[in-house]
Amino acid sequence: MDIDAWVWWLIGAVGLGIPLVLTAMPEFGMFAVGALAAAATAAVGGGVVAQVLVFVIVSVALIAVVRPIANRHRTQRPQHRSGIDALRGRSAVVLERVDGSGGRIKLAGEVWSARTLDADTSFEPGQSVDVVEIDGATAVVM
Repeated sequence: MDIDAWVWWLIGAVGLGIPLVLTAMPEFGMFAVGALAAAATAAVGGGVVAQVLVFVIVSVALIAVVRPIANRHRTQRPQHRSGIDALRGRSAVVLERVDGSGGRIKLAGEVWSARTLDADTSFEPGQSVDVVEIDGATAVVM
């Protein structure tokens, strides 16, 4: 039984795809794509040297180009803040007098308990304040 070279490359691509799925290492996927490119080269009649060169060039190119982009996206902080991180730095309106011991504000459409960052400062109803941090269920404002 004589199997064409492109079939061997397809078997190699599948063989490289298995560890990609099992280990979640994207490099195996890039090598699998290189094997698919080599299979295409073999299917159109390219020689063994051309097949190996296509495999190496495509695999190395994918690793050189895709991997840095993937690392950059993985380490980049998301632009969208959520939860209490989204509330820090926002403005709020005082509903009930806010001082060092407490008060109420309207923050992001909701009523929050609040206290001032500086215990000697107070804000009267209607004033605008900035949220410095969230301490439990209390907004710390200034």
